[in-house]
Amino acid sequence: MRIRRILAAVIATAGLAGFGLTGAATALAQDAPSVVSPSECRQGGGTPAINEEGNYCRGGTADGEQVD
Repeated sequence: MRIRRILAAVIATAGLAGFGLTGAATALAQDAPSVVSPSECRQGGGTPAINEEGNYCRGGTADGEQVD
């Protein structure tokens, strides 16, 4: 009976650690700057503002992303 409790605690701890690692990887992926092409900006419904400072996509799904 005691072994089952210990085993359950180990499995629960491993599961929670896995969720923590998944959350950290997601947070790192979201912080990474992304660059889209002018055609990707247009396909997402945006307008590439290439002549403006920063060359960003305006509107659409890539709003605020840098255009290269």
